[in-house]
Amino acid sequence: MRSGVIAQKVGMTRVYNDAGEHIPVTVLRLENCQVVAHRTEDKNGYTAVQLGAGRSKVKNTTKALRGHFAAASVEPKAKLVEFRVSADNMIEVGAELTASHFVAGQLVDVTGTTIGKGFAGAIKRHNFGGLRATHGVSVSHRSHGSTGSNQDPGRVWKGKRMAGHMGQTRVTTQNLEVVSTDEDRGLILVKGAVPGSKGSWIVVRDAIKSGTPEGAPRPAGLRAEASK
Repeated sequence: MRSGVIAQKVGMTRVYNDAGEHIPVTVLRLENCQVVAHRTEDKNGYTAVQLGAGRSKVKNTTKALRGHFAAASVEPKAKLVEFRVSADNMIEVGAELTASHFVAGQLVDVTGTTIGKGFAGAIKRHNFGGLRATHGVSVSHRSHGSTGSNQDPGRVWKGKRMAGHMGQTRVTTQNLEVVSTDEDRGLILVKGAVPGSKGSWIVVRDAIKSGTPEGAPRPAGLRAEASK
């Protein structure tokens, strides 16, 4: 099991394949995605790598995190995420992951926080049909209708679909295809829509249902150190 990456959502565009068909894609950008710490079986009870991405001003970083980043000899990061990995796929602290971590054609799972919609009614939030347009219904055409029974159970069941806060939840979209990658610019083009607003942090992993393709680099797609 390989590590994933932390990317930033740039937006959506389209690309064309060899047949001239346009493919809607979401552009994800990797920015200073480095390994910050390790989690080992002996010390923590599980094996994982902690990645950091982006840049954060030192004045906006707590003293505890300053020491954490200093121990790894990396700049303060804006986002930290842990990825469970197998022992043979551990990555050295300070190593930087690039877009070459994924190969064109493979499937990935992406996780992000959806755009918040505020307070929404039952029709918009849950796709309810609403009440009838006539035949005694007035004013309350877009209401959700009855929410419970009378004497038994005499209350509204927990989880009842009603109006409320819509969006701004953590969502994972599975089996999205990687159309192409650009290591130099740190871009990953994923087919289809990805949850989250522009500029939000997105977690990208190998698809759990299809596994890691044979051509994918192991333990990860790392940036080669500049020759001195």
